[in-house]
Amino acid sequence: MTVHPSQQSTIGDGVGVLGRDGEIGRILRCVALEPGAAQTLLLLGEEGTGRTTLLRHVRERAAVDGVLVLAAQGWAEDPRHGHACLRQLLTPPVQEELAALPAAQQRALTAVPRADDPADEAELHAGVTALLDRLAASRPVLVCVDDADLCGRTFPEALFAAVRQLSGRALTVLLAARHEADLPTPPPGTETLRLGPLSATSAAALLDRQPAAPTGRHRLEILAEAEGNPLALVELGRGAPGPAEAVRHAHVFGVRVDALPAATRRALLYAAAAGPGETVATVMAALGTDELAVWAPAEAAGLIALAEDRFDFRQPLARSAAYLRRPAGERQQAHRELARVAVLPEVRARHLAAATVGADASVAAALEASAWRRGDAVEAARALEQAARLSPRPPERARRLAEALTAAHAAGDPGWVRELYERLVQEGGEPEFGCAAAGALASVLSHESAQRQAFELLVDAAEHFPFVDRTLALALAGLAAGIAVQSGLPEHTAALPTLLDRARHADASGRWRPATAGPLARLDTPHTRTLAALVAAVTRPRSAPPTGAPPGSGRPPAAPDASAARADLAAVAHQADEADVDLGQTRTADERLRGARAFGLRGWSVPPLVDTLLATGRFAEAGSVIEDALTEATVLRLPRLRADLEAQALTVRALRGTLPPEPWFTPSVWRAVSLDENRATHARLLRARGLASLGRGDMEDAWRQLRDLFTADGAPLHPCLSARAVAELAVTAQRTGRSAEALPIVERVLAEQGDRPSTRMTLLLHHATALVGPDREAEQHFQLALVNHGANRWPWECAHVRLNYAIWLRRCRRTLEARQQLTTVLETAERLGAGALAAAAGTELRASGAAPAPADAGLLEQLTAQQQQIVQLVARGLSNREIGERLFLSPRTVGSHLYNVYPKLGISSRHQLRDLVQGR
Repeated sequence: MTVHPSQQSTIGDGVGVLGRDGEIGRILRCVALEPGAAQTLLLLGEEGTGRTTLLRHVRERAAVDGVLVLAAQGWAEDPRHGHACLRQLLTPPVQEELAALPAAQQRALTAVPRADDPADEAELHAGVTALLDRLAASRPVLVCVDDADLCGRTFPEALFAAVRQLSGRALTVLLAARHEADLPTPPPGTETLRLGPLSATSAAALLDRQPAAPTGRHRLEILAEAEGNPLALVELGRGAPGPAEAVRHAHVFGVRVDALPAATRRALLYAAAAGPGETVATVMAALGTDELAVWAPAEAAGLIALAEDRFDFRQPLARSAAYLRRPAGERQQAHRELARVAVLPEVRARHLAAATVGADASVAAALEASAWRRGDAVEAARALEQAARLSPRPPERARRLAEALTAAHAAGDPGWVRELYERLVQEGGEPEFGCAAAGALASVLSHESAQRQAFELLVDAAEHFPFVDRTLALALAGLAAGIAVQSGLPEHTAALPTLLDRARHADASGRWRPATAGPLARLDTPHTRTLAALVAAVTRPRSAPPTGAPPGSGRPPAAPDASAARADLAAVAHQADEADVDLGQTRTADERLRGARAFGLRGWSVPPLVDTLLATGRFAEAGSVIEDALTEATVLRLPRLRADLEAQALTVRALRGTLPPEPWFTPSVWRAVSLDENRATHARLLRARGLASLGRGDMEDAWRQLRDLFTADGAPLHPCLSARAVAELAVTAQRTGRSAEALPIVERVLAEQGDRPSTRMTLLLHHATALVGPDREAEQHFQLALVNHGANRWPWECAHVRLNYAIWLRRCRRTLEARQQLTTVLETAERLGAGALAAAAGTELRASGAAPAPADAGLLEQLTAQQQQIVQLVARGLSNREIGERLFLSPRTVGSHLYNVYPKLGISSRHQLRDLVQGR
């Protein structure tokens, strides 16, 4: 019997419980009375963190599982209301059991106490214990109390007393309250679960589910202001800010703010206007007082906390209410006073702008001058957009809009870029502004998926190259090269030389450079030779001699304005398989751009960086980069980048031998990506699925996936990425009896590499030829693949060659030589954490007669308790879904645990795990 609380949450209706899988799992383990689970659980969280939504979800899940759910909710800090909470539990079915209790206990449970006649607590405790004991005798019981800190002390004390008396019975007590709630001492073994803010991706998902969800700059501002608080996300996301927003906040937090003394309300206004991170000393100076007692009423009301020399609003909506409930004139005065005491130019300019009504040339100039002082793309774009709004003259307004657009493109939010692009088009101005706008929009279009539209924008912009600064024209040509690499479309590649030639003949007067060129942007001063080398690397046939700057020469300086040159040099190195140069330049640029919150720029280098990390066996680093970048791409809603990263994440798992159950990808992401014009993404997807099928032993599907990297006549789907999968294609061809079909593809790839293929391609082509070419030549090709010491830069691919060489040697009955190769493979695989390769090498070693290495008896002890539980259930043959149902985890979470467990145990598959556990 489910008893609903007297009030419902104002958040979460219709949107489910986002980002709380871990918390739900912990609670349900307690409800299911799992061994070692607590019988009492305290769920603590600040207002708006979703306690009520989470409790409702748990109650519904428990009721479906046949648990008797008793629910109550507190609403006033009055000792007598504890009995009111208790009476919420006494529904008709419960009253049937109540009638069987002694009369004194019945009176204690049902009587309404008077202030001058407190109830007998001993009888109350005994009555609650006896009632719950009778209920738990027939079925499990869950008692849920929301806002338990508003139930007084009598009711929680009675529940805690019952738990102490009924230890081991089918009873779970779940109490939710604020973080610092004054609750009675809970029973021993009570588990405390603290609700923190939502993750960035869950916060973005919740905001995007709201009706008329915000977009662009406003969306990013809400995500920042809400700080992951679900209630704040819902309230702030209810449309554009304005008077209606102030009314809503008045309903939620305004009563508390209005009840404060006037001096405290003024102090809260100044603290809210100052923004997060401002010091107490600065706000006190703006207030013109040093009396810290002014904050005491706000602290007592639970609105603010002072930690060392900083303010902390307890709830983001409290900050909004403190600011928006004051008249506009008072808010402007607060900003003027804060500007007066500000030390940093960018802070002073921000407050002056907030206090300004109408255009003001001096404030606009101050905003522009200080926009990039912190090297933060989001802050710079916001400041430059505001500078444009305050600019009285159209030329300055257009220029600042162009710079704001360039900065927003660096930040990477497509909605924001489109908003500024439309405003700049309406504003008009110099040709440079139109070209910069085209470049910014083309960049985010590419990140979304629209490569054809992005490239056409740049082709149209090239018509104006004779009239724009050469720096900008060259940067746009470099951007076009990046789009051509991503699209893989021949027409894009063919158009690049013309674009580069036009850029070289652009105006060299340096009339205008975007402000972003100083600190970090790709629209920067590229080294002309490096850019020429990039375009040549994309356009020239592999058989042509290298042109332009060779990879590794002309190393760009360490100055901040070298980021674009680093990106272009890394792109040249990536095309040429120069891993050391590629990683050196890309890691440096990636670190800088991550610190600058410039994912719009990082998005160009992250997928190639991950490609190189995987190729060089740096699987752990690749996984870390993917995880971080996936969060950014998800929050910014960049589906093509998400698709690339999801494919690369599957590749990591396939190589490590830790494949999760299907589905492997997010359907909505892949539906948003046009694979026809994103051949790099398509190639990464096909290779990932091919490797995953190899890992599962499905050779037919692996062949189908990898074969699709080439057209029917053997042409590569993508000019660079398809060729790099040629050895894996050959493996599946050999094992499915399709060597004759694969050999022409291998020969075509070889011909397209020309006379001087890279060291890596030499290794891959010899490996592929050894597998599908004439068997009499196989050993020669295996040896040629391994003879070049430079190939050691690609350790996984070298080990892959050795594995297949060993298989060939064993087939030729040269067992000793095969074992030598396999031993090297196993050592390399263990060093890299390549579980799939290690498993294959182990299987071949056993087949060659080598004794298996004894398992380390202490291996399982290094795992967490939950990981050990999962391992034992896997060893018993349970699927991830079955394990998840037992442990109240999602199948994806179980798969994630196994992903981390396999490398620790030196295995790569479920059957190996079963052998390890059963062999102990």
